[in-house]
Amino acid sequence: MRKQGHRSRAVAAVLTAALVGVAGCDAVGGDSAAPTARAKPSPKPTPAWDGSPASLAAVGDSITRGFDACGVLTDCPDVSWATGGSAQVDSLAVRLLGKARAAERSWNYAVSGSRMADLSAQMSQAASRAPALVTVMVGANDACRDSTAAMTPVSEFRAGFEDALSVLRRKAPKAQVYVASVPNLKRLWSQGRTNPLGKQVWKLGVCPSMLADADAVDAAATERRDTVQKRVEEYNAVLKQVCAKDAHCRYDGGAVYDYRFGTDQLSHWDWFHPSVNGQARLAEIAYRKVKAVT
Repeated sequence: MRKQGHRSRAVAAVLTAALVGVAGCDAVGGDSAAPTARAKPSPKPTPAWDGSPASLAAVGDSITRGFDACGVLTDCPDVSWATGGSAQVDSLAVRLLGKARAAERSWNYAVSGSRMADLSAQMSQAASRAPALVTVMVGANDACRDSTAAMTPVSEFRAGFEDALSVLRRKAPKAQVYVASVPNLKRLWSQGRTNPLGKQVWKLGVCPSMLADADAVDAAATERRDTVQKRVEEYNAVLKQVCAKDAHCRYDGGAVYDYRFGTDQLSHWDWFHPSVNGQARLAEIAYRKVKAVT
């Protein structure tokens, strides 16, 4: 019995060794003499959006210049929602970079009165700084014309935005772009028309396509305002669609358009442009959207 047990154990040992050898050959690919190196883990993809950019350039129109926020008919870039240094606003640049770095690493190339056709030239200036983030707010002046017939056609608005982004991409291919929606101009009319002074200022030519004859509510006036509002919504659709084609572009999802500006958020000089308080609200919206994880 002892000898038989000894032989059984010997046979088992041989079979075990054989099986281990076969398994070892399979593990290295047949009869390879040496094991292959382990495959390196795939690197994690670089995120398309960085919520902590190191610099910022702003392009756009009078809203980004802080027009009529500090005084009548004048720019006030210190309270700009995008790059201003005012503590009352706490601009996007200050929130992202801190006050000291924002003063050195943020630039405002917006120009009051600008339309989409002017954006490419501003983008070229912004790109020369190689900014990590570019903010865009433009389109209100494309709708605010002497008449609805004079509003920028949607096709031209699209072509202008596509060209502006291409200008940026040629010079700063990795710059991130935050695009704010065009404000709800009809909402601004409904708020500002409650103030007699505001309506007098509007007669000087503030957004006549929407604000002319502010008290008129007849069919023609209503149709005119609805036409402007529809065009603003079409502009916002363009901003969303074009931005979606760029991996480094983020549209605000209509947040500025949806924001319900009240009288406290409107300039008390023209009852149309954002006040200092309104600029602060725009900065809040932008910061929330830039920092959002998607």
